[in-house]
Amino acid sequence: MVKDDNIEAVFVATDAPNHASHAIMALKHGKHVASAVPAVFGSLDDAEMLYNAVKSSGLKYMMFETSCFREDLYAMRRIYESGGLGKLVYSEGEYFHYMSVPIDSYKGWRIGLPPQWYPTHSNAYHIGVYDGSFTEVSCLGIPSIIDHLKPENNIYVNPFGTEIALFRTSEGGSARMGVSWDTPGDEGERGRVRGEKGSFNLNYSGLEINLPDLIRPPLPPGVPTGGHGGSHGYLMNEFVNSIIQDRKPLVNIAVALNLTVSGIVAHQSALKNGELLKIPQYSF
Repeated sequence: MVKDDNIEAVFVATDAPNHASHAIMALKHGKHVASAVPAVFGSLDDAEMLYNAVKSSGLKYMMFETSCFREDLYAMRRIYESGGLGKLVYSEGEYFHYMSVPIDSYKGWRIGLPPQWYPTHSNAYHIGVYDGSFTEVSCLGIPSIIDHLKPENNIYVNPFGTEIALFRTSEGGSARMGVSWDTPGDEGERGRVRGEKGSFNLNYSGLEINLPDLIRPPLPPGVPTGGHGGSHGYLMNEFVNSIIQDRKPLVNIAVALNLTVSGIVAHQSALKNGELLKIPQYSF
């Protein structure tokens, strides 16, 4: 595929441990790249290599983070851009997905997966609102009673089924982001934000009277919205349009890594009993 000159862009939907290497390979062969989440898998070195590969290529890279095109997060972003939230003081995001038995995966990469290595669905409920970042993190990991989430039973030596991270944000606020594999019950991807001028939790409440249009625009004829909150069609449309219009895609390399690397460092913090750690920063 990467050697076919008729192909201009590829979507990397392989196993998560190979997302970075496959994206870099495609970029080196002159292809624009869209990638499933996460951008990199547990490796800060891979993050640097992917960042440099995108920057040096001059090509488009976009991570397909579904939360960024959910109806509620789209509305949050529109309100933030119009000034209706002001500086974000506090945000919360959750990705709760009970896995008593791990989802089938290539070479079993999901078995014992550290929760904060798959953080983008929750972290988007801050970073996806205004393209900010998390600068520091203290994360608590809760040892799991589920077999594949015990350190002796997975290749990651990961003991945690739930990891709850408290981040300091680039705006000077805070964010609480949780990922959980071992708590049955209410599941999903969701979040809420509180700012100096208003808050959003399913609906807006605040000081701004004249809000922008919060409805996602129509997709091209024949393009379905798809799954994950009707985000799939919007992700595809954004990626293709970024190429045609020669502009940065919404979830560009900096946003993708700020969403992903913060979780990698959060897991490091959890392994150190919540030690406060600094997070590498990316801009584009």
